[in-house]
Amino acid sequence: MRLSILNPLTHPAPRIRRRTWQCSALVVTACLALGACSSVGEKMPSASGVAGLVTPYKVDVLQGNVVTREQVQALQPGLARDQVRGVLGSPLLTSVFHADRWDYVFTLKRQGQPPQQRRVTVFFKGEVMDRIESDELPSETEFVSSLDARRKTGKVPPLEATEEQLKAFQARNAGSAPAPAPVAPAAPTTAYPPLEPAGAPR
Repeated sequence: MRLSILNPLTHPAPRIRRRTWQCSALVVTACLALGACSSVGEKMPSASGVAGLVTPYKVDVLQGNVVTREQVQALQPGLARDQVRGVLGSPLLTSVFHADRWDYVFTLKRQGQPPQQRRVTVFFKGEVMDRIESDELPSETEFVSSLDARRKTGKVPPLEATEEQLKAFQARNAGSAPAPAPVAPAAPTTAYPPLEPAGAPR
């Protein structure tokens, strides 16, 4: 009678059992974690609570050409294409099929502000400008102020001092004034002999 002894290091059966046990443990752990997440979600406050306080950061999206009211007012019919480009910049949209029009489109999306979108279309007859169609455009000052709308400026402190405050400041800093730095003596100028002897031919 022959007895066969299984070597646990070479026989595949213990390894299969070990892997099966590990996979089962992993599945049970994942199920417990998902169950914990759902129970925590039920106990969390509503979106108006903690989730409402945390908002994701959104990158500012700026596309196109900024065209202000002053720029459009500077354009007159009869200007050449290069002159229009010098005032408004290169157009965002040009088409081979519509060579007689340039479209300037501006879009700004910023977190906490309503999106801005404007369009200016310049029409040409040949190589000269014919007319302009545009949305309501802001002035340069209005556009800059719209960019700084989310910045809350606090009260500007007064930049004035009374005579008493100036005297108190001078008295407080009179003893702590640094002594003037000593001026270094000027270095003596060095005279060098001429490179060529006097009377040498050139």
